[in-house]
Formats: sequence, C-alpha cells, structure tokens
Amino acid sequence: MRIGLYVGDQSDLQSQIEQARTAAEHGLASAFFSQVLAWDPLTVAALVGAAVPGIEVGTAVVQTYPRHPISLAGQALTVAAATGNRLTLGIGPSHKQIIEGVYGLSYDQPARHTRAYLTALRAELSGTGHVQVPGAQPPRVLLSALGPVMLRIAGELADGTVTVWTTAATVADHIRPRIDAVAKDPRVVAAVMLSVTDRPDTVRQEVAGALGFASDLPSYRALLDRQGQSNVAETIIAGDEDTVAAAIHAYADAGATDVLVSLVGNSAEKARTLNLAGELAGSL
Repeated sequence: MRIGLYVGDQSDLQSQIEQARTAAEHGLASAFFSQVLAWDPLTVAALVGAAVPGIEVGTAVVQTYPRHPISLAGQALTVAAATGNRLTLGIGPSHKQIIEGVYGLSYDQPARHTRAYLTALRAELSGTGHVQVPGAQPPRVLLSALGPVMLRIAGELADGTVTVWTTAATVADHIRPRIDAVAKDPRVVAAVMLSVTDRPDTVRQEVAGALGFASDLPSYRALLDRQGQSNVAETIIAGDEDTVAAAIHAYADAGATDVLVSLVGNSAEKARTLNLAGELAGSL
C-alpha cells in the first residue's frame, strides 16, 4: 500500500505547494488536492508537479456537473503533459446541495449522469474523441464512490475509486467486494483524517465543529449509518504513534491500495503525524 497526502487546507496556494514538497521529502508517494469553492485542483496539481519532481499529483475530486467532459479532458491532459504524466484524475458528481444550491444545475439521476460522463471522458482522454494533446498520456481516472451503484460504475468505467470517511472495515467488507466484482486490480484510495496527538477527543471535537455539517449530506449519511457513526469526526484516527500506525496497517490489510493522509490537529500534531506517515511509507 502507498501512502500519500490529502491537501485539504485551501487557504493559501503557496502553502499547498509547500505541503506537497514536505510530503515528498518524507517519502510520501502522492499529493491529492480537493475541489471546494476556492482553488482549482488541476491548476494546483500542475503547479505542484512543476515544483516537486517525482511525486504523483491527483485530484480528489473534480466535480463533474459543472465541467463538460471535453473541457475536463483537455485540462487534465494538459496537466498530464506538464507534469510528465504524473496525474491521477479523481472525479465525482459531488452533492445535490452543492450542484443545485451553488451552481444552480440539476442533480437529476447522478448515477446515470456519472456513467455517461465517464464514458465520454474516457473517450476524450484516450485520443479517440475531440481532444488531442501531444505528449500527454491518458491519466488514470478514479471515481468517488461509496454506494453499491457508484462502486459498480467505478469498477466498470474507471481505474478505481477514491473514498472519504470510510473505515478500514468498510473498505474490507463493502468497498473491495463490490468493486472487485466488476474490476481487475482496481485502485482503492482511502482519504483518512489522522492525528498523532495526546488530545484525541479534543481533535475530534475541533473537526466536528468545522466539518460536522458534512455528516448530513446524503451519501455521507448513508456511509456513517453503515459504519454505526453519527458524525464524520468519529472516523478520525487519533492517538499516539502506535494507535495511528495500527490504523494505517488496518487499511492495508483491508485492501486499500493507497491511504491519503489528511492531517488534522495543531501544527505540532500534524508534524508528528507526517513523520509517522513517512516512517511507514517505505514499509507497507
């Protein structure tokens, strides 16, 4: 299993680049960037690819509804060419509250939309559609998928899935069986909030205050119910080095091909967590 960094802090562009550089210095394999309503993750990935040689850059995830697949293919292939083909493109339909509430677009039939979108996107990335970018190889495509239908689509039309808020048990008992049923050697990338800390309960409370609203988004609510949890903060792995290391090993045992470490806590706790991730990166 590979260990990478999930860069969720979008407050400063240079900070995101420096976080990726520090991750590479610690031996982490990748840096993935999210799309909220701030920095464009593909542009950030291109900048990081230029600034940090060798590291894989990825998105987790680009929202599909606001971007035509032809436009996304052109941008992704441009980033692939600019980074020496180190891009992994994570995409997903996002949530009704965002697509309809913010963008004003219809979120009707997201599974059907995703299937059609991936079919068109893969054709454009392969060079058999409208987009031609010399020197670019088609990036691997991951689909954000938590439910059975989306996992099937990920297995059939993408190169794997990227998940969030999933426990190791969910990866083993739910994610892997469903995607393995329709795919050979899929990539299963799990973004996990981690904190090496002496104050685990406080860290969880801090995250609950900042991100607890996500617990009510339907796809996350269904996942948390499956896991017997009420709030996304309950998925955080927090404790001493042995506790966090054991959890990372559990994801490897569950069948995750990658863990994306999302650092939470104060600056000292984030540093401790990154050091541990670096120590484990070469041993899994």
